[in-house]
Amino acid sequence: MRFRIHRVLTVAGCAAGFAVGGMAHATDGYFLNGVGAKAKGAGGAEIADPQDSLAIAANPASATAIGARADAGVELFVPDRGARIHGNGAGLDGTYSGNGANPFVLPELGYVRPLSGTVSLALAINGNGGMNTTYKRNPFAAFGASGSAGVDLKQIFVSPTLAVRVGAGQSLGVSPVIVIQTFRATGIQPFATASADPGHFTDRGTDWAAGLGVRVGWLGHFGHAVRAGAFYQSKIVPGRFDKYAGLFAGQGGFAVPASWGFGLAVEPVPAFTLAADFKRIEYGGVASVGNPLARLFAGQPFGSTDGPGFGWRSISVVKLGLTYRSSPHLAWRAGYGRSGNPVPASETLLNILAPGVVRDHFTLGATWAPASGPEITVFAMHAPSQTVRGVNSIPANFGGGEADVRLGETSVGLSFGFPL
Repeated sequence: MRFRIHRVLTVAGCAAGFAVGGMAHATDGYFLNGVGAKAKGAGGAEIADPQDSLAIAANPASATAIGARADAGVELFVPDRGARIHGNGAGLDGTYSGNGANPFVLPELGYVRPLSGTVSLALAINGNGGMNTTYKRNPFAAFGASGSAGVDLKQIFVSPTLAVRVGAGQSLGVSPVIVIQTFRATGIQPFATASADPGHFTDRGTDWAAGLGVRVGWLGHFGHAVRAGAFYQSKIVPGRFDKYAGLFAGQGGFAVPASWGFGLAVEPVPAFTLAADFKRIEYGGVASVGNPLARLFAGQPFGSTDGPGFGWRSISVVKLGLTYRSSPHLAWRAGYGRSGNPVPASETLLNILAPGVVRDHFTLGATWAPASGPEITVFAMHAPSQTVRGVNSIPANFGGGEADVRLGETSVGLSFGFPL
């Protein structure tokens, strides 16, 4: 059995490394709405309700509550993104589909091993999120753009974890977080004239960068029926995207924003668990993400030290999850998540490339745990299409008018869990 488990971990780890090339997410902005198949079935609520080894990616202290286990899962993700431009005097008007690349496959892998009654080691490998659009009909063609337009940002997180029980029912955890990210932009040639480095703005192929941050967490048990948890993840500043030094603020900088949150889980009766999370994502603290387009017209070109970005604001997220164990072998889940919209109505022009605007997430899931063999977990998520209608979104310099952006999402997933 141990040989088979290690074989599964090896295969899943390789899959995570290769499949990052096909990954794209944009749920809570561009963060995932949950990590691990069980949490994804329960609305993403897991800060105080760890159910599998991937929970350490939300709260490192969870490793002390999970026991020895490994999990390997895969998610099939289908976003529906697009834009409409109207009232533009430069000829951009039209309705455009950004679905030139679909669907996407996202693998994830987790492993927890208690070293003693108080100390556990763990590892999670998961996609943090990303942005992807491919407009085969280029929205900027009237400006002279050629080829398909779009961006492709992918991020994978590797989180080795140490968790310790520091008192009765109280645990602390820490994860050094390694992030590897890649980026590509195509078909936005006309905007290069507004760049500090026009030769490193678009159509430069795929570039990559890596960085290191930290995630810390707390998990507390209060009797058998109540748990609480909290986490903080630092801002991660990887190396610059040199091929796109003329696009992103700070000569190609693209940091991962800081985030923090807390959760509560309650078992009113033994078969039911109700969980709720609150999370804050500090998109506004990353220049290349949060700076507004208006900086361009204040004399700060694309790629400059504090140049324009996508204009995203920081958002708050609330998640609610229900787990019902109908038998020792079968559990059912449902959940709902509500996230803020990071894209202001005035910033929709550039966000034709990155319309991370969905707000509501509805989820279902189930786990079958046979008497022998691995657990099998399935889940589904649907985020209804959300549209942000532009208001003063296209500057007069670009012909005026408005850009409306939309995004909807559907995903399904499968995971295998191996108690060790």
